[in-house]
Amino acid sequence: MANMRLTRNEMPSQAPDVRNKNFLEVALGYTEQQAIDEAKRCLNCKNRPCVSGCPVNILIPDFIKEVAEGNFEKAYDIISLSSSLPAVCGRVCPQESQCEKYCVRGIKGEAVAIGRLERFVADYHNKNKNSKVNKPESNGHKVAIVGSGPSGLTCAGDLAKKGYEVTVFEALHLAGGVLVYGIPEFRLPKAIVQQEIDSLKALGVKVETNTVIGRTLSVDELFDDGFEAVFIGSGAGLPKFMGIKGENLKGVYSANEFLTRVNLMKAYKEDSTTPIMKAKKVAVVGGGNVAMDAARCALRLGAKEVYIVYRRSLEELPARKEEVEHAMEEGIIFKLLTNPTEIIADDNFSVKAIKCDEMELGEPDASGRRRPVKKEGEGITLEVDAVIMSIGTAPNPLIKSTTEGLDTTAWGGIITDENGKTTREAVYAGGDAVTGAATVILAMGAGKTAAKAIDEYIKNK
Repeated sequence: MANMRLTRNEMPSQAPDVRNKNFLEVALGYTEQQAIDEAKRCLNCKNRPCVSGCPVNILIPDFIKEVAEGNFEKAYDIISLSSSLPAVCGRVCPQESQCEKYCVRGIKGEAVAIGRLERFVADYHNKNKNSKVNKPESNGHKVAIVGSGPSGLTCAGDLAKKGYEVTVFEALHLAGGVLVYGIPEFRLPKAIVQQEIDSLKALGVKVETNTVIGRTLSVDELFDDGFEAVFIGSGAGLPKFMGIKGENLKGVYSANEFLTRVNLMKAYKEDSTTPIMKAKKVAVVGGGNVAMDAARCALRLGAKEVYIVYRRSLEELPARKEEVEHAMEEGIIFKLLTNPTEIIADDNFSVKAIKCDEMELGEPDASGRRRPVKKEGEGITLEVDAVIMSIGTAPNPLIKSTTEGLDTTAWGGIITDENGKTTREAVYAGGDAVTGAATVILAMGAGKTAAKAIDEYIKNK
């Protein structure tokens, strides 16, 4: 019998005044009983609107039904038919705007906690797995993947399951892309990412780190080495800045640099060989998930005051609701309807303060959000000793500049058709390298689509 309770099971988590001082995972995960109880809230709808809301089309009612019956490994097998990274997706996907948005239970109450159940199933499997992965028999064809982020790993996993000999080329010294350098440990433990990568290696996927495509090797050289197709999932790691006075001062970071040093290079550890300046007062400019991550990291590094400086109101914040709530609970100060105009220097050319205009909302712009307009007055000045710019990223132009026949947009995104095929024969692309900064699950969907297209291309070649 279905559980008709209107509210979902709460996620156990660290207390805010404890977690804001450590880098341990905030959300602790469901117990078996909580997972079963939550799964019983699913009505197993015939039309399955939640599935259509998932970019990789996980058979959501099917896996939840198995959870409700205590068949956790069967649930994992069902999820694995569609997703190569379930433990990651269960933690960082914006389910509230995708699968859970269309959940029928959300009409008169709270949607079924699909993401939390996916996380539970994946964690249960990773903790209890004792069976060896069956490596598919090779079909004799080789495919190269550029970048080991969510799109690249998904494409690699789907092709490996079909018997392709897949090699992933990663520029950094660790595989995982944005999953290891961008998302903090307290939201996505790196051991979880490594478990997912190890699962792909068990399928036969090879990973070559410290290999910069466009410098170490070119796309042309990959074809010369016998690869029959190339998938580019190199992400969008080129940070954007506002172009205001003072952005070249000491103490100004891009969110990419700041998070990479904290997450990948472990700058938060006392014995870190690559420490980072631990500021006392920090302003983070931007309102997306990356801004929340940067602000929460700065707080954990010991900052006494951390500001989110965002030019629109709370309703327009693009970050996930859960991330905003966690940031507020931890003590992050939100300076909304506030737009930076200048970063002020001290006598040592370091950050002393950030000057901002106060804003109000006008008519909607092309994005559909109300456009911020400067209010009359002198504005405000925040005394800070570090500023982190988190206003977006663009794809690195290196691959485009070293690969003939690869067309890109005016802002640097690789142009593809609906199947991920680029303007260069046998070259496919997906994820942030095509769309600009977006979500993990959308990048995974692009990798999945491209894998299918690559398989068809090689079979028909």
